[in-house]
Amino acid sequence: MTQINPIKVAAAIPLVKVANCSDNLKSCASLLEEAANQGVQIVVFPELNLTAYTCADLFQSSLLLHEAEEALVGVAELTALYSITAIVGLPIRVNNGLYNCGVVVNKGQILGAIPKTFLPNYNEFYEKRWFTSGLMAKTQTISFAHQNFTFGPSLLFKFEDTLFSLEICEDLWTPIPPSSHLCLKGAQIIFNLSASNDTIGKKAYRDNLIANQSGRCISAYVYASAGFGESSTDLVYSGQGIIAENGTILKQSKAYSTEPQLIIEDIDVERLIRDRQKNGAFSTLGSCEEDVILACDLSQDKFPNPHRTINPWPFVPQDKENLDKRCQEILEMQAHGLAVRLYHTGIKKAVVGISGGLDSTLALLVTVNAFKRLNLDVKNIVGITLPGFGTTRRTYSNALLLMERLGITYKEISIKAACLQHFKDIETDPTLLDITYENTQARERTQILFDYANKIEGLLIGTGDLSELALGWATYNGDHMSSYAVNSSIPKTLVSHLVHWMAHYSVDEQTKACLLDICQTPISPELLPANEDDTIKQKTEDVVGPYELHDFFLYYTLRFGFSPSKIRLLACRAFKGTFTYETINHWIKVFFRRFFTQQFKRTCIPDGPKVGSVNLSPRGDWRMPTDGDSTAWLKDLD
Repeated sequence: MTQINPIKVAAAIPLVKVANCSDNLKSCASLLEEAANQGVQIVVFPELNLTAYTCADLFQSSLLLHEAEEALVGVAELTALYSITAIVGLPIRVNNGLYNCGVVVNKGQILGAIPKTFLPNYNEFYEKRWFTSGLMAKTQTISFAHQNFTFGPSLLFKFEDTLFSLEICEDLWTPIPPSSHLCLKGAQIIFNLSASNDTIGKKAYRDNLIANQSGRCISAYVYASAGFGESSTDLVYSGQGIIAENGTILKQSKAYSTEPQLIIEDIDVERLIRDRQKNGAFSTLGSCEEDVILACDLSQDKFPNPHRTINPWPFVPQDKENLDKRCQEILEMQAHGLAVRLYHTGIKKAVVGISGGLDSTLALLVTVNAFKRLNLDVKNIVGITLPGFGTTRRTYSNALLLMERLGITYKEISIKAACLQHFKDIETDPTLLDITYENTQARERTQILFDYANKIEGLLIGTGDLSELALGWATYNGDHMSSYAVNSSIPKTLVSHLVHWMAHYSVDEQTKACLLDICQTPISPELLPANEDDTIKQKTEDVVGPYELHDFFLYYTLRFGFSPSKIRLLACRAFKGTFTYETINHWIKVFFRRFFTQQFKRTCIPDGPKVGSVNLSPRGDWRMPTDGDSTAWLKDLD
């Protein structure tokens, strides 16, 4: 399968000298060399970096314009030497106008120049005094810096499946930036040459502006702003470099540095293409026929040295502040969804099967929260523990303690006698520990829970999670069923963090100890007899594989539609030092086999609240034929 490799981009913040083009070229050269040595393919410099932005009326000097032109010749030679693409800023006279331009130079060849569209003319900025707006320009071929190339306000540059373009500083701050139109016409990466001065509070606003524009355009946005060396007559320039992708800032430079800076990141163009593919606005984009698309030849290693950090737990934020906010938000969404269901049905009681494991613990915590939101007595929640042939003292004790501490009504109903009677009825040997032995227990538990919910006119709360749905790790018409499944869009890796978060922030010390022990208990359905020392024998991850791997595979399969081989490559980078290639390769094959063969269970799952971008509800998020064939996916891994 042909894959779209990441594009390695950089934002360069050089030191400049006002109106000294030869020294500015030297600053540019050192950063180009550094970028090339690190495998960068496209590097963008700040606005008017070859002259400096703060030249003011010196822009009317024919000498300065000539020096800038010669500096561009030097940039072209450097890009040929280093086999790199550079986007630099300088003034260019075309016909009777002087334009503030961003110029794309690719391996010695000047591909095109784009003039700035919106010129500030307020406070300390008087660009209209020197420059002509790109709105007045028409696309044409010009002769400049000893080359003929395209000049125009709407140029796109193409490399294989990647399109990129650029805008300049103030363009981004307008109601409809040029980048919005460029992205609708196909550009996946926007480069911004900027000279944004600093004032109190402006940095935070600028960060949000860039992140939001990259999200709105489902694009990457690479921003380089003027820094040390610009004139400080009236303003200060902090030298801000930002690389954002689809709403998230991936990397930033240090503000107010007195040294040159280069920030580098890998842009996964395929991620952007997959997201746009799902988005209605991008499916109706206009034709690019009226725009000029210029071919660009990027250096491309098949396996470039990665700069981008791959989060092994894509469902779990890595910094504590965001993790705390995410946990609180998710728990509120789960509880709110259940509260709405209780309100609309008029039901004031609920039943939850409590095993002493992670999923049922989270479901119970959510249910208690929902009842409190509706001012319902938590005694109307009936927690039922259903010990079977594999129940251990640890999980049994934790189940009882948790229900007691949360103040709900709790019951114990053993399923052993009922299962033995059922084995007798269907003429199966109870000593044969097969799938019938296991599923009988799961279905007996579900039958009791549903019937008890009927008895008290309550709602049966489902406990199964997203990871189990993906792998089909549930008994059909057993734990697979409920009245409302509060955990249905929560992956296993996130379930653990949610319970852990609740332990530290929402409960007393005794309940906290119980929750933390549950977090440390091996994941198990406890359907097979325990070990002689009463420890869990049947460990889920020994059978289906590590959930942290499966959640990683699930995220990139559903969120971006990546091929299995690309997901495996990302997993090898993300889990380097944790799992070997052989381990990852084995379990990703298990994942895709199970993901395809177990779709029939997902086709008829109960309602449940969607809380994230990845969900498997057959009613909207994931519609897959039960008879889908996994051959191509498994073959891709070979």
